[in-house]
Amino acid sequence: MARLVGNAVIGQSGGPTCVINRSLVACVEELRKAKQVTGIYGARHGVEGILCEQFVDMKGQSTAALAKLLDTPSAMLGSSRKKPKPADCARIFEVFKKHNVRYFFYIGGGDSAQTANIINELARGEGYEFRTFHIPKTIDNDLLINDHTPGYGTAARFVASAFMGDDLDNRSLKGIKIDVVMGRHAGYLTAASVLGKLEEDSGPHLVYCPERVFRFEQFIDDVDRVYRRLGRCIVAASEGIAVGPNEEDLITTEAGEVLLRDEVREELPKDAFGHAQLSGTGILADYLVYRARKALEPKHGKLRLRGDTFGYLQRSFPGVMSEVDAREATQVGRLAAKYALSSDVDGSVIIKRKKGKSYAVEYDWKPLSEVAMGEKGMPDDFINKAGNYPTQKFIDYARPLIGKMPKTGLLMAKPVKKK
Repeated sequence: MARLVGNAVIGQSGGPTCVINRSLVACVEELRKAKQVTGIYGARHGVEGILCEQFVDMKGQSTAALAKLLDTPSAMLGSSRKKPKPADCARIFEVFKKHNVRYFFYIGGGDSAQTANIINELARGEGYEFRTFHIPKTIDNDLLINDHTPGYGTAARFVASAFMGDDLDNRSLKGIKIDVVMGRHAGYLTAASVLGKLEEDSGPHLVYCPERVFRFEQFIDDVDRVYRRLGRCIVAASEGIAVGPNEEDLITTEAGEVLLRDEVREELPKDAFGHAQLSGTGILADYLVYRARKALEPKHGKLRLRGDTFGYLQRSFPGVMSEVDAREATQVGRLAAKYALSSDVDGSVIIKRKKGKSYAVEYDWKPLSEVAMGEKGMPDDFINKAGNYPTQKFIDYARPLIGKMPKTGLLMAKPVKKK
């Protein structure tokens, strides 16, 4: 088979992560070794940059300049959530033809795989010889076929560390604390809140993921039970928790309106892919605090109740990078280039976990359509029957991905007798 000669374009899409630039650098470095790749262009802000012909020369970057990106969070080419329409795709191929682009690499989650697939199908329809590879990335960890996704391990490490600190804070000034974590349809990141627990009584004590229906009555009972036992309670809740059919459709508070049910959530502002914008307002945390206060203060008197929304801090927080996550993000970037250069294939790099007591993975590729056709939630056996805490099976799954946690300890001194 004759080698396909031409330029390569690489772009970043979706929410940034702490390790997305590892994939970028690895892919670029691998492409620079190939003689058939005449130029390597970085697309500014994903498909938006392609449409506007906003490219930067990645082949001309020095090794030292690329090395600086390795430990830099966020998408250094700039990201995008634009979903190309048919007219956009036609324009993209006009640009690709003008620049003799024969290789396209897109780093992102499921929506990015879908975008890559749309562009790839258009290339086939036009008979344009072309290679497209999706490089996996998402802190949501919801890509199909993959055991886990680069970006998740570091974000999970941040969440675990944040809850470790929140628990220590809560021990100092006892009360009820409710933290809302990213996760529209998948609870992997929220469940990671338990990975930094120091002792059995450490928080979070309750964890609610979107895979299970959220019931306010159960929530109040759960918090009340923990508070009676420990005199404090920390709750982790996914931003995408949805109430059951017997709950209110629309809940109004002093802070505003909270829309939780799926059919009501459709009224929320949407991004380019039609997803409701859920995080960043803090309304959900405020409302959960409001409901807990209203139900529990008549029983316990004045309570110290607080709520936080982690929001975008989970994505690009420096200094918490997981070594496993960094290594795997590098490998998927490198392999995407190798697969595209080695034969006439298009697809998405995937990570598979090997069976055995020690953690190990292997890599492969699958057709773009198989990764782009949906998203995965947490398996049923990753959440307990009560629906308010991750199981040991989840902990065993996720713990290897985050690396070693900070060393902290609790004061275990004996109390002095009263006189």
